[in-house]
Amino acid sequence: MLDDWPVAATFAFLWAVATLRGGATYALGRGARGASARTDRASRLLARPEVARAERVVGRFGAPAVTLCFLTVGVQTAVNAAAGVLRMPLARYVPALVLGAALWATVYVTVGLAVLSAVWGGHPWLLLVALAVVVLVVRVVRRRWHRDLAG
Repeated sequence: MLDDWPVAATFAFLWAVATLRGGATYALGRGARGASARTDRASRLLARPEVARAERVVGRFGAPAVTLCFLTVGVQTAVNAAAGVLRMPLARYVPALVLGAALWATVYVTVGLAVLSAVWGGHPWLLLVALAVVVLVVRVVRRRWHRDLAG
């Protein structure tokens, strides 16, 4: 796994993953903003409390909110999407994204991988079981979410 990689390569890989994920989420947010004018479903999605809260944070604090969201759990997607929805200028968004991804990669290279190694303990089947549980939970949540949006 990543334990065997040199620290610089691990950092670069994690930074690239965070940068690409954050940038893709921003792009989806920008696209959703345009789509919201055309579809009722997108309008309902953008009206969710999580999105409204993230829009207020990004609207008030801007780029620092994007950078700092990478130090949180469960807020990164909402803040990056809100930055896209709010059409934050790329000249402000990209530096915040690059710095935030670097913070995220630093945390995972230092603490995150150590915790994963301690929990995993060299038993690959534990990682597979954990992955299966995560996939199952995501599927259940998505089904409920889509059912709530439809009804």
